[in-house]
Amino acid sequence: MKKVSLEINGKKVSKEIPESTTLSTLLRDILNLTGTHIGCDTSQCGACVVHVDGKSIKSCTALALDLGGSKVTTIEGLTTNGKMHPMQEAFKKLHGLQCGFCTPGMVMSAIDLLKNKKNPSDADIRDWLEGNICRCTGYQNIVAAVKEAASKM
Repeated sequence: MKKVSLEINGKKVSKEIPESTTLSTLLRDILNLTGTHIGCDTSQCGACVVHVDGKSIKSCTALALDLGGSKVTTIEGLTTNGKMHPMQEAFKKLHGLQCGFCTPGMVMSAIDLLKNKKNPSDADIRDWLEGNICRCTGYQNIVAAVKEAASKM
């Protein structure tokens, strides 16, 4: 067991964890932040995407101890004073989700895209979200939601 200290969604957190603990396990199983989904445990599906120091990463293959001192933002950390982030609003408004399993990872990845490219094309969005798998939507409404959010962010 080793101690890891992180800032998660604006709160300082220190926990004793096994050295093999992934960030997704720390978030879901130890801290009960279950918005970060686990779909594959092999970095293939993207349901586990969170932001670490402002960049999107797949948390299922990142060791929590390697991230000590980092600032982590999960889907739960996007809401401000009870108000959804513009990306969350756009996904809701434009039906960018169906079952919702991939949605947290899609939202977190799309926010990172808009930090890097303010007005992405459909192709840019599809390329950026390539590592996020959705089995329900066909991606059309996801692309539309990202474009909508881009106009508001």
